[in-house]
Amino acid sequence: MAELDLDLQSIQAARDLAARARVACDAMADLTQEQVDRVVAAMARAAEENARRLAEMAVEESGIGMVADKVVKNLFAARQVYEHIRNFRSVGVIRRLEQERVIEIAAPVGVVLALVPTTNPTSTTIFKALIALKGRNAIIFSPHPRAARSICRTAEILADAARQAGAPAGAITCLATPTLEATRELMGHKSVAMVLATGGSDMVRAAYSSGKPAYGVGPGNVPAYIERTADIERAVAAIIASKSFDNGTICASEQAVVTEHVIRDRVRAEFTRQGGRFLTPEETARLEPVVIRPSGGVNPAVVGKPAATVARMAGIDVPDGVRVLLADLQGVGRAYPLSAEKLSPVLGFYTVNDWEEACQVCIDLLNYGGLGHSMVIHSRDEEVIMQFGLRKPVFRILVNSPSSQGGIGFTTGLTPSLTLGCGTWGGNITSDNVGPQHLINIKRVAYGIRPYPPATEAVASATAAAGSVPRQVGQEAPAVISADVDAIVSAVLARLNSGGRG
Repeated sequence: MAELDLDLQSIQAARDLAARARVACDAMADLTQEQVDRVVAAMARAAEENARRLAEMAVEESGIGMVADKVVKNLFAARQVYEHIRNFRSVGVIRRLEQERVIEIAAPVGVVLALVPTTNPTSTTIFKALIALKGRNAIIFSPHPRAARSICRTAEILADAARQAGAPAGAITCLATPTLEATRELMGHKSVAMVLATGGSDMVRAAYSSGKPAYGVGPGNVPAYIERTADIERAVAAIIASKSFDNGTICASEQAVVTEHVIRDRVRAEFTRQGGRFLTPEETARLEPVVIRPSGGVNPAVVGKPAATVARMAGIDVPDGVRVLLADLQGVGRAYPLSAEKLSPVLGFYTVNDWEEACQVCIDLLNYGGLGHSMVIHSRDEEVIMQFGLRKPVFRILVNSPSSQGGIGFTTGLTPSLTLGCGTWGGNITSDNVGPQHLINIKRVAYGIRPYPPATEAVASATAAAGSVPRQVGQEAPAVISADVDAIVSAVLARLNSGGRG
């Protein structure tokens, strides 16, 4: 009974938030570009000032990741994302196409429902709030239950800063008691215009089946290929830095290393030197059921935990200084559990003969839960790099970069974002790094630039054509009939446009 009461209370709370957000959204639509920019700048400053405190809250509440790395992610959203969107125009006329005589005008999407995961709770909240209000939208956060307190606190800090800078109350709110029923209520609520989902596959599927426009992101099963011409020391350093960052919780982090026999021993030695620990076949067998559940999917108990902790959970003794665990694998699929996404500092390790075989192994890994997301190639051979770009079923091919930081646009020229679309290959509506451009509608004022033939000319032309083609009763020429119809339609349109009546 108590559980039922909680569900009913959360549903009512969801309805109240939607109503408040709708009012706030109407007020946001009246803000000028200068006012919007002032609000977003204030939010970014507040996020930066509270970056460490929010990171500490997230780790304490969820037990996932590392405080120092979550600080970096919070600052990435507060600084890099903000700087990227700072000059983005989202109010009034945003572009004029002089030759085409088309004027583009920005309009808000409306109330955005943001689903936030437990892996990156505070940074994702900062990111989504910034891009939503930049588009003059209101946003409601539906947090993961295991990170609800830190997500709601982040939303509260941002809401206070936004309100003090001129945003209406209710522009940023958070569901304090998250339940599945409340989230469903918000997804289907008439005041909610769009769903912005970051999280597991079930969450994304629910967002897409809500009946509302939705941006969701698919899982990543990112392969990292170290090709024979690569700078091996730098490649291994990039992979370890990426995979150990926040203990592997970013969906763009590497899940497997693929390298060639000719450099295999050097690659393995470099991993060992930089803090990697290769598992024996017996240790791999013990680790598999600890990391991946028998029914499939990563075990939540290992998500965001240090490599040494994950190893000890499987009864494997490793020193605390170990940064990643590596398991030699001979195939991809259910028979090889560690070939799936692991969300922890665990890597599969594959050895192949050449780049063409590496290409196929990478495709197999992507087909096993990472289509459309990302992959990495470490190489100095531009032809091989381009072949990977052309052949791989992903939308981010990262070159000589750590994947976690490269995919989100930290170390690459990609749009800084914490929501990475996987396109239709990954079951998503976009292949982009999501930004404020996805949270505005664009109206277009289009002037006539090509004359339509006057009705009299069309009639004359049709008459001439009719007179030049012999007809027999019951056998009208199709081309003539078409010309007659076109002439009649043109004449009617001309009369209507001149104010006449048909």
